[in-house]
Order: sequence, then structure tokens, then C-alpha cells
Amino acid sequence: MSVCDRRGFEGVKTKAIDECEKKVCVSKGGGRGAKANETRGSVRMRAGYEAARTLHLVCDTAVRLYSGVSLNGGVSFVSCPGLLQLKSIWALGTEAQGQSSRSVWILASLSHSVPTVPVKNLNGSSPVHPALAGITGILMSAAALPVCLTRPPKLVLHPPPVSKSDIKPVPGFGHCCRKTTKKQTRKGKTPEEVVKKYLQKVKSPPEEDCTICMEPLGGPSGYKGPGVGPVSRAESVGRLAQCRHQYHFQCLVAMYNNGNKDGSLQCPTCKTIYGVKTGNQPAGKMEYHVIPHSLPGHPDCKTIRIIYNIPPGIQGPEHPNPGKPYTARGFPRHCYLPDSEKGRKVLRLLLVAWDRRLIFSVGTSSTTGESDTVIWNEVHHKTEFGSNLTGHGFPDGGHLDNVLEELRAQGITEDDGLTEK
Repeated sequence: MSVCDRRGFEGVKTKAIDECEKKVCVSKGGGRGAKANETRGSVRMRAGYEAARTLHLVCDTAVRLYSGVSLNGGVSFVSCPGLLQLKSIWALGTEAQGQSSRSVWILASLSHSVPTVPVKNLNGSSPVHPALAGITGILMSAAALPVCLTRPPKLVLHPPPVSKSDIKPVPGFGHCCRKTTKKQTRKGKTPEEVVKKYLQKVKSPPEEDCTICMEPLGGPSGYKGPGVGPVSRAESVGRLAQCRHQYHFQCLVAMYNNGNKDGSLQCPTCKTIYGVKTGNQPAGKMEYHVIPHSLPGHPDCKTIRIIYNIPPGIQGPEHPNPGKPYTARGFPRHCYLPDSEKGRKVLRLLLVAWDRRLIFSVGTSSTTGESDTVIWNEVHHKTEFGSNLTGHGFPDGGHLDNVLEELRAQGITEDDGLTEK
């Protein structure tokens, strides 16, 4: 139990006792009408006082259990798993009516100043917590302390059921499905020819190191591996035409050979892309359509649902382990965009990324650690429809801009979306 959690729980306990004792003292105090109050409310107030004392013992027990014993589903004050919060408001007002007074209960769920005690990260089992939950609730109620036990929001991955007649094409799109096949082989250019296409000659290399091999640009390349032939001194160093970064020619050829060899080149320093970058996404299918439900944060428009489906298969020459099987977990995967002008722009660029095989890749899952499996390829999608408990849902005001930036890093710009039909 953390220091903050302990202080929070001790605060709940102390406040409960203080409020109960104040209430009893006021009821027994002198002044006009005190005797009538004592007569009419003595049983209830004494019961409340004793309940407060008993509550003190229960809270002490809860603190000890919370700090030293793992309970089933956590000390949740109700018998259920997961994170729950105990919310209570300690401000009690009195409302005079004749010679009596009554407590004004302010519902905790309606207050913005309710102290919160999160109870989490406890596992195991114990027969204590159901009884503790019941006793605590009864005693706090008896002590005139309102209690609100709440469950956390539920994870909502999918929208309500949608009939086929309610599924509509995305406005402005003349199709609703896109497939990819195995990688098309590019012919006619050697790695040296591809690299030379994007380089400018450098007559006098600067006195700095090549950031690929970490050897001086004025000397030979530090790369000694296969697949790179000798070059003349005049061609040993080149400057990338757009970003102006300089490297050994042999280092760039070796880097190209270690990639997808798709005719594109990416600067290792600033990530500028030369040519059209493609990935190693396996063959699959991408479907997209509009459903008649709104996403949280987008009440004024319907929702674009994207369904990706990639089956397991055998890795090709562009994959990490050619000839070895790869798995495809969690497919079909459902993703969501608002059916707004900007949402449709993002969809157009995602279609370009799909055609270039950049949405998925084959590698090691950062979630499960499984290798040789289909994984996301640095373009984030929203897979929660009606919640945002995992960070993969709505509302998220910056999501569409973030996706556009991630696609731009893959070499896909808004100009590419203009040519998408």
C-alpha cells in the first residue's frame, strides 16, 4: 500500500469518526430544545455513536487488510473484480423543523468534491472482504455518512448490432474493399543504381564521420560485408539530394540491401524518404463502410468502421525469417474513424498505406512478446468504439492529426490522397 493510499484511507477513517462524534455531541449539547432532542433522538444518536466506534475498528481492520493481505479482486467493498472507488461526502447539513433536526444527505455521485479512495492492484482470495463490505456499508449508513460504491466504466470495443441494410458506403468512395497480394518484384535496377539515383557527388568530403559506419568520410567505408562491390574514390561519398546528408556510397548500398529493396531509400539521420516506400505487410483484406452510430466526442457524425483481415501464412523473402510460418492473432481487427471530412481524409491515406503494405508488418509483438507474427506498423488505430480505457478509443481530439503525422513519416502525404479513388 503506497503512502498516498494509506493517507487517503486513514483520512476516510478519521473523518468518519470525527463527523459521527460531532453529530452525537451536538445532539447532547445544552440549549433550548436539547432535552427534547435527547428524548426523541437518544436511541438513534447513541446507536450512531456506537456505530462510529465500531466503524473505527472496522476501518482499522480494513487498513491492516489493505496493507498486508491480498484479497479477492482487491478490497473493493463489494464482491467483484477490478478497480472500484469508494466515494463519500462528509459534509452533513442540518435542516431545522420545529424541535427536531434531520440529516441532509448529499449524494456522493452528484458531488465534484467527493474524496476518492482507489483500491487496486490486489489479487488472491480471502473470505473476509464480502463481510467487510457489508458491515462497512451498514455502519457508515448508520453513522449518517452517505456511501456511493461505483464500478469502473466498462470496456466497449464494438458498437451495437448493425443490420446489413444500415451499413452504407463511405461518402465519396466508389468501393468498400481493398485487397493486397504478395509483393510485386521490381525489376531492372540494381541496388547501386537505386542509390545513385538519389545521390549527388561530393568532391571534397567534410571532416566528419559517416553516421552509418562511424568512420571518417574522407577514408574508406567501414562496411566489409557481402553484396557491395568496390567503388572509385570519386564515388566513395555521396550527398542525398533533398536533405543534404552525406554518407559513404557503400554504406548506403548495404543499408538498402538490408531493407525491402523496393526502389526507395530513407535517410538514416532525418528519415526523409526518397522514392515510394513500401513495407512487408502480408496479403490480406481491408473493408470499410459507415455505420449509424456516433463515436464519443463526435456526436454530429456517424462512424467509419474499418475491418482488417490477414490470415496466417509463410514468410517471404522480404520478411525476417523467409520460409518460416507467421501467425496472425486477433483478426479480423475492427477500427473506427469519425465520418467527418477529416476522418474521410485519413481513410484515403490509410488506403494508400494499405496498398503500399505499410499498415502491418511481420515481427515481434510488443504486447505478447511473440515473434514471427503480424503486428501494427507504427500507424495507430482506434480499436475501442464506445470507451477509451486503454488509450485506443474516443474521445481523443488529437488522434486524426497524429495519424496524419504518422503517415507522413511513412512517406504518405495529403497529395497522395488526392490521387486515391
